[in-house]
Amino acid sequence: MLKLYIGNKNYSSWSMRPWALLQQAGIAFEEIVVRFDSFDEGSDFRKQISTVSPVGKVPVLDDDGFKVWDTLAIAEYLAERFPDRQLWPAGVQDRARARSVCAEMHSGFTALRGACPMNIEADLAGIGQLVWRDKPAVRADVARLIAMWRELLAAHQGPMLFGQFGIADAFFAPVCMRLKTYALPLPEDIAAYVRRLCDLPGVKAWVDGALAENDFREFEEPYRLRR
Repeated sequence: MLKLYIGNKNYSSWSMRPWALLQQAGIAFEEIVVRFDSFDEGSDFRKQISTVSPVGKVPVLDDDGFKVWDTLAIAEYLAERFPDRQLWPAGVQDRARARSVCAEMHSGFTALRGACPMNIEADLAGIGQLVWRDKPAVRADVARLIAMWRELLAAHQGPMLFGQFGIADAFFAPVCMRLKTYALPLPEDIAAYVRRLCDLPGVKAWVDGALAENDFREFEEPYRLRR
């Protein structure tokens, strides 16, 4: 059986992508959580994950001893390993477009990701208001998401970005978590896509797991005191 090494569900946006993809696609796997304590050399997290990943980060996919790391590489491996699940769109140009937006997510939207770290269980609407007011780069990132999602939803008639759920939706699931946690303003058609994605069983299962962790990590939340 496949094994997927992940970090804390509440915080690990990178881990969420392949986990939600596997879960929603109905691909059996064993979840192995490597709890965050810190990312410093010598931390328990680094010691544990370094035994399975040469880069010392999550997620890592283990297929009977063969290790794949990095979310894009994991997604591509799963698409080839399970072609019947149609994780990429069927058409050549649609696949190219899906890969393009995943790569854009993988390397971009740094203002949004930096100002609004994923924290599923928190209500950070107040911080979101300040971020929206004071950080034009975040507003630009959200504007790009709106334009991208609107174009794809219109082209493929929804309900997901390329019609049915696939890798592109999994890649943007952590962004949807951020948009909700920080209550960033969205037009109704885009907010509806966020709701549809969050209501998918595979995504909801991750969220439920994050809410059940109750594992406050102070170094992940310098902006918040524990109540």
